[in-house]
Amino acid sequence: ANPTGPLHIGHGRGAATGDAVASVLQEAGYKVQREYYINDAGNQMDTLGRSIYLRYLELQEREIEFPADCYQGDYISNIARQIADARGAALLELDEQDAISYCAKMGGEQIRAEIESDLHSFGICFDNWYSEQSLYDRGLVARGIETLTEGGYTYTEDGALWLRTTEFGDDKDRVLVRANGATTYFASDIAYHREKYARGFDTVIDVWGADHHGYVPRMKAMLAALGKKRECLQIILVQLVNLLRAGEQVAMSTRGGTFVTLREVLDEVGKDACRFFFLMRRSDSQLDFDLELAKQKNNENPVYYVQYAHARVCSINQKACESGIDPSSATRADVTRLTLDEELALAKILNRYPEVVEAAALNHEPHRLTFYLQDLAARFHSYYNQHRVIVDDLETTRARLYLVNAVKVVLGNALRVLGVSAPEQM
Repeated sequence: ANPTGPLHIGHGRGAATGDAVASVLQEAGYKVQREYYINDAGNQMDTLGRSIYLRYLELQEREIEFPADCYQGDYISNIARQIADARGAALLELDEQDAISYCAKMGGEQIRAEIESDLHSFGICFDNWYSEQSLYDRGLVARGIETLTEGGYTYTEDGALWLRTTEFGDDKDRVLVRANGATTYFASDIAYHREKYARGFDTVIDVWGADHHGYVPRMKAMLAALGKKRECLQIILVQLVNLLRAGEQVAMSTRGGTFVTLREVLDEVGKDACRFFFLMRRSDSQLDFDLELAKQKNNENPVYYVQYAHARVCSINQKACESGIDPSSATRADVTRLTLDEELALAKILNRYPEVVEAAALNHEPHRLTFYLQDLAARFHSYYNQHRVIVDDLETTRARLYLVNAVKVVLGNALRVLGVSAPEQM
């Protein structure tokens, strides 16, 4: 997400998806690094700086016209006020473009810090924050263009420099450098991915909004031009979230300032429900997020239903201890005592867990885990409602304790991979 405004709920779905994909890959044995690519270069940053500067001028009692294409949210005014408090009227003495650049730098840094704070509250920490501007500062964008030119993959037309992406399956060639000398986002994307492979990564997985689906062919073409296999870059597309409040969909627009922030949703429903709900569908399918359902503490709420299964086993263990039975002794249980159909069904679904993790990792589909968890929780709750775990026969009790604690272990592991807590009491 660009450092031009707070994270909204759509960004939250992308964040949860990327983090869960990274976690399930790690669970399957891969070495993974999480990286946040900060788009801190280009027109959007100039627009951010201009937006803040105009609000700053307002605070200095200057008459302004605030363009519709500037960022409208209250956060812009808040940043401008902080700059005014710290610098007074000092920016009025600067050249306008210098003042705008200063506002862009200060605003970008503050927004990035708030993004990092929101993500931390969401249970997401990145190993690396990578600046797009650093690619220009280190000359990597120019070097990437030179490499492609030396390979014969570029040509000049109408004053612009083009990449021959049609030679690698794209529907048309793409501009790298415009006629006015400005590089495109595609040029910096090439430099960024080229540098990633230079760092030794075998596979790069990008998480994009679904509105960027048309960008995939040109990125695959770029890989081929760089001599890389297309499968070295995997793209996960994340569809929008339909946030419902009182039956009405809430509109989101960063510049319009009418968006619902990730922080607001976290404060209302909590991290666990937020993450679980985001991961309940394939990332490339649209998602309806029912705020009221996410807050319910009953079996209608999927995350509550799953977490309650874990807490229920903890309660069974507590009752076993109160009856003088050490649950840890169940590891030596005679499992041939587990003869009920429901017990065999539970054993079979537990046996599937490694396959579910592997499939989720290989296909980059963490929603497979949420499906699995709901199935496992449903079977466990059904078993619990029909049969007592602690019975008069000690060996049968131990066998059933062994089974339900296996359920607890798998529930806890899968919830951990999804970044959702596994409470012992509810």
